[in-house]
Amino acid sequence: MRALCWNGVNDLAVETVDDPALVNPHDVIVQVRISTTCGSDLHFIDGYLPGMRAGDVIGHEFLGEIVDVGAEVRDRAIGDRVVVPSFIGCGSCWYCDHELYSVCDTTNPNAALQQPVFGYPTGGIYGYTHPFGGYQGSHAQYVRVPFGDVNCFVVPEGVTDEQALFLSDAVPTGLMGAEFCDIDAGDTVAVFGSGGVGLMAGHSARLLGAERVVMIDRYPERLALARKHFGAETIDYTAVDSVHEMLRDMTGGRGPDACIDAVGMEGHGTGVQYLYDRAKQLLRLETDRANALRQAILACRKGGIVSVLGIYGATDKFPMGVLTNKGLTLRTAQQHGQRYVPRMFDYIQQGDLDPSYLITHDLPLEQAVYGYDIFKNKSDGCVRAVFRP
Repeated sequence: MRALCWNGVNDLAVETVDDPALVNPHDVIVQVRISTTCGSDLHFIDGYLPGMRAGDVIGHEFLGEIVDVGAEVRDRAIGDRVVVPSFIGCGSCWYCDHELYSVCDTTNPNAALQQPVFGYPTGGIYGYTHPFGGYQGSHAQYVRVPFGDVNCFVVPEGVTDEQALFLSDAVPTGLMGAEFCDIDAGDTVAVFGSGGVGLMAGHSARLLGAERVVMIDRYPERLALARKHFGAETIDYTAVDSVHEMLRDMTGGRGPDACIDAVGMEGHGTGVQYLYDRAKQLLRLETDRANALRQAILACRKGGIVSVLGIYGATDKFPMGVLTNKGLTLRTAQQHGQRYVPRMFDYIQQGDLDPSYLITHDLPLEQAVYGYDIFKNKSDGCVRAVFRP
C-alpha cells in the first residue's frame, strides 16, 4: 500500500509499504477514506519528540471503511463506515472503565520506553513515536485498529466524511478542553491558538454556554473563522502591546474565567522571552517554547481554570508561583475521544457544529509531503490539509 513515512527530521516521503494484517482476534482493518494533519505531528517531524524510526507511517486522525475483522469482533462488521479516536483504548482496564481512554493500561506495547519519563505508561496512539506504542499511522491506504469494538464508531447516515473526520481528534480534544473549564452562564473563556484544536475548543466553549469566547492568534484567516462560526471576539497578539492587558480591559479588569492553551511546545510569540526560548530550543537546551502557556496562566482571573491542550515536553520557566498565589486550577490530558464521539455526532446532526470548516486543502495522499509543508508553515491559508488515498 501507499503511505506517508517519516525518514528523519523534516524528511517525509510517500512510499510503498506492507499492508497491515490482523494481529489479534479483536483487531479490525480499516481502509482509509480520508485523514488529516495535526499540529502535534510537527513535534516529531521537527525532531523535538524522540522515538521515531525511519519508515514509520505517520498520522492519527482518520475515517474509513472496515474491510476485515478479527474472530472476536462482535459489534463491528465489514462495510461499516467508521471514525476512530486517535488514542487506543482496550475498553476493560480500570482507566477505560473510568473513561480515561488516553491513559489506557493495555494498549501501549512499549510501556518500558515511557515509564522512566512519565512514571506510568499512557495508552497507544497511531503513528506517534515508539514510546507511544509504535503503531503504524493513518496517512495510508489501510490501518490496523486494535480493539475494533471499542475504537471504531459507526458514522450515522447524513453525516459526511468531512464532518465526521475531525471527531477522531480535533473535536473531542477541543470539547474536553472546554469541559475542563467548568463553564457557567456568563463566563468568558480565552483560547490561545486558533488552529484546528483551538477552534474546536472555542466552538465547544460556546456550545457549553460561555457568554464570551476570545480567540488569540496572529493569522487573520483563522480569527475570521472563529468570528464567523461561533461569534468569537478576537485578538491578533502581534498587533497589541500585551495580550494580558488586552484581556483585562475586555473583562473589566478581572480577566477571563478560564484560559485554554491550544498551542504547545513550538508556539510563536513576541518579545525577548520568545527569542530566548527559541534560541534555547534550536540549540536543544529546552524542548518547549511555552509562551502561550505562561500567558494563559498570567491572564486568567484569580481562582480561574487553565486548560492545557498543547503538547509539551520538559517545560522550563514554569510559573508555579503564579498558579499557587492566584489560586488557579490547572487541568490537562490527551483526549479521551471514545467518551465524546457519540455526543459530537449529536451536535453535528442537530446543526450545532460542522467541523468540516477546518478543511482548507483537500489533497490526494500522493501530495501529503506538500500538504504537511503548507500546514507546518501555515502558508496559503492552511488550517488543516486532508488526504485521500
